[in-house]
Amino acid sequence: MENKREDEGKAMLDLMPVFAKELLAGGLAGGFAKTVVAPLERVKILFQTRRAEFQSSGLSGSVIRIAKTEGFLGFYRGNGASVARIVPYAALHYMSYEEYRRWIMLTFPDVFKGPTLDLVAGSLSGGTAVLFTYPLDLIRTKLAYQVVSPTKLNASGMVYNEQVYRGIRDCLAKTYKEGGIRGLYRGVAPTLVGIFPYAGLKFYVYEEMKRHVPEEYNKSIMAKLTCGSVAGLLGQTFTYPLEVVRRQMQVQKLVASDNAELNGTLRSMILIAQKQGWKQLFSGLSINYIKVVPSVAIGFTVYDTMKSWLRVPSRDEAAVEVITNKRISQPSSQ
Repeated sequence: MENKREDEGKAMLDLMPVFAKELLAGGLAGGFAKTVVAPLERVKILFQTRRAEFQSSGLSGSVIRIAKTEGFLGFYRGNGASVARIVPYAALHYMSYEEYRRWIMLTFPDVFKGPTLDLVAGSLSGGTAVLFTYPLDLIRTKLAYQVVSPTKLNASGMVYNEQVYRGIRDCLAKTYKEGGIRGLYRGVAPTLVGIFPYAGLKFYVYEEMKRHVPEEYNKSIMAKLTCGSVAGLLGQTFTYPLEVVRRQMQVQKLVASDNAELNGTLRSMILIAQKQGWKQLFSGLSINYIKVVPSVAIGFTVYDTMKSWLRVPSRDEAAVEVITNKRISQPSSQ
């Protein structure tokens, strides 16, 4: 009886399109990984955008401050928007990576092979995912930027929020009202400039390292975690200043400042370096290292595990199937 149910379950999985399985696996991987590292993400955003208030406290001081003034849930402020963004983002990111990879192999069989294929497919998939989900990243940053100030107490001694936005829908509506579609995509330029090399390097390093893992350890979770950690670490190091520029552009309207407006990726990077010091371009990087190792490692590991559970064919098998189907569909020349 159990064997029959298992066979029926496998048959149902086999009926699902491959892209749907990849979407599901990618979404679950992204949501799970993002939730695990949400507290570090919150502190990192405050480091990037509230320089005077939080950098002087350091990592431990910032953690203590949030715990005292906002409680445990304070570490997850904005995480709802983050997960709402990361699930479709990761689903599109992983799925489009596989689709781009198959398309490139089919269209340019003699040009793109090996690691270069992963680099190009990863870069294109990162840009695709960003364009579809960027407004949710903007909302997540604005919500995470809001803090509870320990000096703001009402008559009963209860702290209250420095609250500009009451939640995801309120933030989305107000942002759209203030700037329209352009307002929802504020800071997207440095994001795109950063995501192409980051996403490309991430997939390139991960897949290249996996190729060098001994065959007997190929399915080992520890091997996948290690490959994912190194991939995330290298990718973030090269593109981190662009993330700082993006975050500051996203919250600029919330900051009362006489400083010149951040407009344009390169100009904004120069302005931040001039006004706040070049070290600000790497503010929160140490936290990001702590965060990115489990985040990317968990993401890749959950994705590969889910693909195996969903019976997704290997990349090479899928590519062969696509090429075979194309040849069958093409009329033979007489």
